[in-house]
Amino acid sequence: MRADATPSTSRASSGAVPKQKSIVSSFVAITPYEKSSKRSKDITRAVSYFLAKEMMPLSTVEQDGFRKLVKVLDSRYELPGRKYFSKTALPQLYEECREKLENNLRNVKYFATTSDLWSSRTSEPYMSLTIHYIDEEWCLQSRCLQTAYFPDDHTAEILSAGLEDALASWGLSEDRQVCITTDNGANIVKAVSLKNWTRLQCFGHRLHLAIEGSMRDQRIQRAMGVCKKVVSAFSFSWKKKRELAVTQEELKLPRHKLITESPTRWGSRHAMIARVLEQEKAIAKVLSADKKTRHLAPSWQDIDVLESVCKALNPLADFTDALSGEKYVSVSYLKPVLHLFSEEVLKPVADDSELTKTIKAFCPHLSE
Repeated sequence: MRADATPSTSRASSGAVPKQKSIVSSFVAITPYEKSSKRSKDITRAVSYFLAKEMMPLSTVEQDGFRKLVKVLDSRYELPGRKYFSKTALPQLYEECREKLENNLRNVKYFATTSDLWSSRTSEPYMSLTIHYIDEEWCLQSRCLQTAYFPDDHTAEILSAGLEDALASWGLSEDRQVCITTDNGANIVKAVSLKNWTRLQCFGHRLHLAIEGSMRDQRIQRAMGVCKKVVSAFSFSWKKKRELAVTQEELKLPRHKLITESPTRWGSRHAMIARVLEQEKAIAKVLSADKKTRHLAPSWQDIDVLESVCKALNPLADFTDALSGEKYVSVSYLKPVLHLFSEEVLKPVADDSELTKTIKAFCPHLSE
């Protein structure tokens, strides 16, 4: 600033002349929105959508970090407590979504369904029902109608009544149901037959059973046991994870974590095996450096078995993904895929090990 310049002339030359707020506007800026105001309702609805869409716990709205975030975004908004969201906001959002879906389903002439029974992490039983239909724009639609708590005995008669009630609660006529897809559980199969509904087997479940059957070889069972122990050794030890990362860097291997198998998903078993084979050298180096875990390092026989298994299952992984789509009618893929399995994918080749040939010979049984 020049010696002869005054503060006022300096602000004028820069064009930054602050404007003093009026008393009214100052009070408005700190006055909370009315609960009935559009702005307050819009934000509350957005928070409700966030909780539902991302499946966040209701306690989120009472956490200091989340409340501070909301306050910074709009200081005039007062965030309700979890009781309001659980008793009012979320039920209202559910009713709006349900009403919209019910209106869409009224125009559906024919539909198919998928149902499954499963247990939560706390071993609580649930039944899910999903509807598949073609809308007025000739687009295939899939909507999960419900995942309902099902504490009753899972007898065929009770399951049959549960499916009937589920359709009725959405105003869906059994006469308009083309078919229902389920797994091969004896109770659900009988439940569907009691209703005289057309039933399709779940290809993914059939594939899982076929692959499970091909894994009963004692050599595979031993190698799988070793594989699981290796993964556990790294999963429960931060030191082993750290050493694995360092060794991966030294050996120029991908910085990938080991994968844990899920017993009900054959694809996770395949992924676990493939990752162990990818990181074989790093795993062996880390385990061998510790006398307590040296015995866990897979032997060359175990590696041979895992490679045989992986070679047989590799092609099936791609088909599983293709047959799990919701934007196309996957049942139309089945016959071409099964033909491809038997004529090309699962045909033994010259460099296959005997174990790989055995697995390939068993897998086509999924079409039976």
